[in-house]
Amino acid sequence: MTDVAAYATSTGEAFQFWVLGTVAVVGALCTVFMKKAVHSALCLAGTMIVLAVFYLANGAYFLGIVQIVVYTGAIMMLFLFVVMLVGVTAADSLKETIKGQRWLALLCGLGFGILLCAGIGNASLQEFNGLAQANSGGNVEGLAALIFTKYVFAFEITGALLITAAIGAMVLTHRERTERARTQRELAEQRVREGKQLPPLPAPGVYARHNAVDVPGLLPDGTPSELTVSRTLRERGQIRDVSDEAIQDLKALEQRAGERLGREEGVAK
Repeated sequence: MTDVAAYATSTGEAFQFWVLGTVAVVGALCTVFMKKAVHSALCLAGTMIVLAVFYLANGAYFLGIVQIVVYTGAIMMLFLFVVMLVGVTAADSLKETIKGQRWLALLCGLGFGILLCAGIGNASLQEFNGLAQANSGGNVEGLAALIFTKYVFAFEITGALLITAAIGAMVLTHRERTERARTQRELAEQRVREGKQLPPLPAPGVYARHNAVDVPGLLPDGTPSELTVSRTLRERGQIRDVSDEAIQDLKALEQRAGERLGREEGVAK
């Protein structure tokens, strides 16, 4: 009866396991299959938070706090900021920095999966000490005793894997400059040769009734000029169309100018 009670779980624990386990698996799959690196990093951070909840629920309070503070709060956010600053896109991931790295990664992942399955298959569950006995001297002391005695080799291998992951992230985000940076004069000469816009772009709302950033400037014939507004606003469709109003204003101005010119000619006669 003692062994059966040791292995039994309550309804709340089972519900928590299946709900959080599903969330963790979905987050891990999204990490692999997301097209954008930022979304993958966020999904991985969510998976790590779920793992921290698992640790806390099983009495490993030190591991749970370390999982949130170190991995989720420090390492993952650092990776996320690096990805956002460097700007790694989906197109960059299609370029292999090292020839054959995809097949090598596939073989390494397959080998790791085989080792993991073999380790779980050979695990012995005949003896179950329980959390009370494992944390008898304190959670931190018990964890340190296991890491630096029984599982020291696995701990060192895990450290090597983390270092390899950090080096891999540096290689993937590295941009090697093969030529010197061009000066402002050289950039200006290149724009002249390519026939691009040389002076600064016209400001929004020039010759229009409004000078807001979402109002395009108008050409002399009253048609809007796309050069006067931001391309981001154009892509979002957030530009106000005032061309009809401006054309009406121009026609009214022309009519008033014609009337005044007629009056001046009549006075002159």
